[in-house]
Amino acid sequence: MGATLGVAAVPAQATTTTCPTGWGSLDESRAVGTADPVTKARTGRHACYDRLVVEVPGADRSSLGYSVRYVDRLHQDGSGRVIPVGGGAVLEVRVAAPAYDPETGSPTYPGRAGHPLPGVDLDGYRTFRDARFAGSFEGDTQFGLGVRARLPFRVLRLDDRVVVDVAHSWTAKR
Repeated sequence: MGATLGVAAVPAQATTTTCPTGWGSLDESRAVGTADPVTKARTGRHACYDRLVVEVPGADRSSLGYSVRYVDRLHQDGSGRVIPVGGGAVLEVRVAAPAYDPETGSPTYPGRAGHPLPGVDLDGYRTFRDARFAGSFEGDTQFGLGVRARLPFRVLRLDDRVVVDVAHSWTAKR
C-alpha cells in the first residue's frame, strides 16, 4: 500500500484596504488663475477612489485655481446650455486656466463641448460613470464628472495639474 499525501486547504486571507477619511462633499475652490493652458485631462483608478487629473503645463501650485462642486445639472459657461452628464450625481470641475492659447485663441485641449473627454475610458471604474468637456470661457475650463452618487471628494493642486479624487464610499474601509 502506498502512502497518500494530503494537502490541507488554507482559507485565503481577506485583505482590508484602509481608505482616507475626512473628505467631504461640500464645494472646494481656490481663487487664483493662470494663462498657462490646459492640454490634457485623464483619469485613473485607485483602491479607494477614482481620479481625474487636469494637466496645465507651465503652471505652478500657487497659480492654479479651481472650483469643484456638486450641481443638479451642468450648465456651460457663456451659453448656459445644459450639458447632459450620466451618473447619480454630477461634479462640476472648473480649472482657472484656458483650454486655448491666450495669444492666438488656438485650442490646446482636444475636447469638444458636450462630448466625452478624449482618450478617457471609464469601463471598470467603481465611482466614475461619465466625464464630459463643457468648454473653456474667459480663462476657465469646465468639466462635468458623472459619479455613482454624491460621494466625498478632495482636490489637490500639484505643479502643472489639478487632481480631483472621488471616494468609492463614505466608509473608511473597502
